[in-house]
Amino acid sequence: MKNHTHRERFKHLDLNDRIQIEIQYSQGRSYEEIAKHLGSGRNKSTVFREIRGRPNKGVGKYKAYTSHCEFMEKEKNRGKREKLKNEVIRTYTKEKLRIGWSPEQVSLRIGIDLGKEYKISYEAIYEYIYDQIGSNGKAKKGCEDLRKYLPRRHKRRSTKGARTAQKMERMESLPSIEDRPIEADKRKAVGHWEDDTMVSRQSPERIKSINERVSGVVLLGKMKDGTAIESSRVVCERLKEIPSPYLKTLTRDRGSENLDYKTVEEKTGMNIYFAHAYCSQERGSNENLNGLVRRFFPKKTDFAKVSDEEIQRVEYLLNTRPRKRFGGKTPLEVLFERTGVALKG
Repeated sequence: MKNHTHRERFKHLDLNDRIQIEIQYSQGRSYEEIAKHLGSGRNKSTVFREIRGRPNKGVGKYKAYTSHCEFMEKEKNRGKREKLKNEVIRTYTKEKLRIGWSPEQVSLRIGIDLGKEYKISYEAIYEYIYDQIGSNGKAKKGCEDLRKYLPRRHKRRSTKGARTAQKMERMESLPSIEDRPIEADKRKAVGHWEDDTMVSRQSPERIKSINERVSGVVLLGKMKDGTAIESSRVVCERLKEIPSPYLKTLTRDRGSENLDYKTVEEKTGMNIYFAHAYCSQERGSNENLNGLVRRFFPKKTDFAKVSDEEIQRVEYLLNTRPRKRFGGKTPLEVLFERTGVALKG
């Protein structure tokens, strides 16, 4: 029985655990304090092993999403045997690739040239070629980059449609929009919100856009960077003006900056749901809002050069636009009529 309890207690850190570690570590908490915050009998040594060495990498901070991706990659490769381990097969394959044969042609011919005991699938050849490539896109130390001999010469090999958002969806079970109250779909009750992040290619700074689905009220705020911590900070700060009865749900996409959702739920009392990957129509109001904001801040705008005052001005202009669906009334007027809440103009 004790052994069973021990197995139940020990489990790998998940993405949410790592997000909490990132938040707590950035606030100067000790390994022991972080372990207590995680609960479930976590030991400080677990936190130490997770963070150890990482603050010296990249921009000098522990990154939850990056760490989780590394963990998932290791899990995926755990127990895998080295491809083309047989020296004869490996030499034959490389020679034929260099003279323009495809992996499929190598697979078809190897048994004829070397004997029936030599077999290799073209899939194993592809895997061998891409196993030689590191995460930086270059050949690993002591390995040869054979991609240049392939017919299409793709830098990376991925399953069709395997993009970041889909990988995150497999990685972590996020609250789905399918479980969101029907009330939010019908746009009858005030209190159901959507958000998104607008990116500036010129700098790390971003704009967080938030909108209420019934009144159309808009809240905008500047993010210093694209981290989950900064995203949560801006959302919580902007929604402080809204009374709790009108903070029911928040629907967002599966971007990495949105994964610290439990912090937002805790601070606002809202329930957060995630739209399906590549289904922007599920947050149609917010997509439309972003288009309006882009009229003021076109695609090449450097958000680092946009002041908070300018963002507040755009928010005000959007909230005081007469709307056809409201018979010419503005979002601020509709919100006041429906709730008695008067936001500062």
